[in-house]
Amino acid sequence: MLKTRAIAMFRGLLAGLALVAVTASAAGTPPTLRVMSFNVRLMPADDGVNRWEARRDLLVQTIRRADADVFGTQELFKEQGDYIVAGLPQYAWFGRGRRGDDGDEHMGVFYRKDRLRVVESGDFWLSDTPEVAGSITWGNLFPRMVTWALFERKSDGRRFYFFNTHFPYREQDGEARTRAAALIAQRLAKLPQGVPVVVTGDFNDVPDSGAYRALAATLQDAWTTAPRRSGPEATFHDFTGKADRRIDWVWSKGLQVRRVQTITDQRDGRYPSDHFPVLAEYRWPAL
Repeated sequence: MLKTRAIAMFRGLLAGLALVAVTASAAGTPPTLRVMSFNVRLMPADDGVNRWEARRDLLVQTIRRADADVFGTQELFKEQGDYIVAGLPQYAWFGRGRRGDDGDEHMGVFYRKDRLRVVESGDFWLSDTPEVAGSITWGNLFPRMVTWALFERKSDGRRFYFFNTHFPYREQDGEARTRAAALIAQRLAKLPQGVPVVVTGDFNDVPDSGAYRALAATLQDAWTTAPRRSGPEATFHDFTGKADRRIDWVWSKGLQVRRVQTITDQRDGRYPSDHFPVLAEYRWPAL
């Protein structure tokens, strides 16, 4: 009987030591932050087999599998944002439409309610009058904007800024895209030092463009700096699955990118959007 008790006590001691070792190891590992950029494609009536109603469940499934802590969307209408959180109630979303109300495209920001809380948030427009909702300058056809937030992790109080945007798309909009990137860089320069920053968006431009260089002066491109990459480099595929341009970028400052992935989920040759979403995983700096 005594021998049996001694064996049980010894096994209990080993289990306790193992638990301490695992806890210590976890405590010594910097936590991660999963970030995604996703142009979800608006809802034109002439999309045919690729209309929103035909692809929305696949889009929700794609987001669920990605399991991002936070992600920025482009071309999002309120109906789409509400459908996403109805299917994924672990997320909440916010953002104004680009004309200042809910009747147009949003730069909707989605975040896991159980992991993050919003400390503050806002919008500004990519124009000569950034605080004027719906303002258009620089030859743009439509208002262009940024939706941003300061997030705090519920588990440990770590904070980071998140900016999400969508640049103009025409070939002749190169100067406008460069000016938009410069305005974002100016805003980032005014943020408190030491707080990490993440920027997501559909930038409608290619690396080595003026817009790219304006952002690369202070931020790191996840695709070029990650030690591990998967999926195609290009992101816009027009529902074909064969992308030809890398126009969706994820940037950061103050975080270490571990891996980045271009997500190519599809079902029977149909895709959730005409863009591949980009998912980046970051490691926080040690405290």
